[in-house]
Amino acid sequence: MSRIVVGLSGGVDSAVSASLLLEQGYDVEAIFMKNWEDDSEYCTVEQDYKDALQVCDILKIPLRSVNFAKEYWDKVFQHFLEEYKLGRTPNPDILCNSEIKFKEFLQYSIELGAKKIATGHYVRTKNINGETQLLKGLDPNKDQSYFLHTLNQNQLSQSLFPIGTLDKSEVRIHAEKKGFTNFNKKDSVGICFIGERNFKDFLKKYIPAKPGFIIDELSNVIGQHDGLMYHTIGQRKGLRIGGGNGQSTDAWYVLDKDIENNQLIVGQGIKNTRLYKKNLNASSIHWINNRKPEVDQLSAKIRYRAADSLCTITALSKTKITIHFEKPQFAIAKGQSVVFYNNEVCLGGAIITSSY
Repeated sequence: MSRIVVGLSGGVDSAVSASLLLEQGYDVEAIFMKNWEDDSEYCTVEQDYKDALQVCDILKIPLRSVNFAKEYWDKVFQHFLEEYKLGRTPNPDILCNSEIKFKEFLQYSIELGAKKIATGHYVRTKNINGETQLLKGLDPNKDQSYFLHTLNQNQLSQSLFPIGTLDKSEVRIHAEKKGFTNFNKKDSVGICFIGERNFKDFLKKYIPAKPGFIIDELSNVIGQHDGLMYHTIGQRKGLRIGGGNGQSTDAWYVLDKDIENNQLIVGQGIKNTRLYKKNLNASSIHWINNRKPEVDQLSAKIRYRAADSLCTITALSKTKITIHFEKPQFAIAKGQSVVFYNNEVCLGGAIITSSY
């Protein structure tokens, strides 16, 4: 049977992926990736490695450890910092997948003699007429196709996603039955490979803070921010604006960023019309099957947890597109990805550059 190399993170999803592949008769090996050099309390790499090792001991499969920290810094983290310096809101997990997990890790595994790699992502693939489609995971609460929309045909055709047909609860049950100590381990919610930490303190280490004014829609100064990089469109918490500043008792939301004047523009109420836009422009377009879909109307989401919304696409050029949504979208942020779907099939995506 073909040799499959599983990226074992120490979490329950990749552990169960390895277990399922063994049950299907594959020759399975595991690789633990270290992609961040950090001795802080936030870096869980030591415990994660122990959890991965315990899984491999039970499954009786070999575990290698490989360090891609330099590649992660050069290809993912530097871009992440540059985007924040420009006042945008990047998604490093997407770039991490395309540059590290499905490029560096894939290449390393193939050189070891693997036929394919496998990860614990909640997605599925399907081969149609020689092309590999990326499909949503069946658990709607865990589907991760949004994060994999930049993968190409070569990467998808050489990847397996064993838990894409399962619910998270089924994955945990399988892990508990196998005796994996990570069966109830908390899901990772931090930056890819960096961990869950105080984001503001983390950014301060790499980007100098530049305080400025917070203004309302009438250009009245109502507070101060510590740096535009700490805020994103639609943000409600952490603005430190007293209730007496407003025209009502409604909560304040970030409406926009004035980069030139270093001002954070806010408004009151979740129904504020400036929070909702029906159109956006995007660049860095990527289609999984290398061509624009032929269907006239698709659905798209502007962030991972957003609902799919019907839209149409107008090509401005080979590198730029405009997306027109049927319904206004809440808090469209520059630098985030807009990802396109045709029902359950993920078609690709682009980087948001503006909205109106």
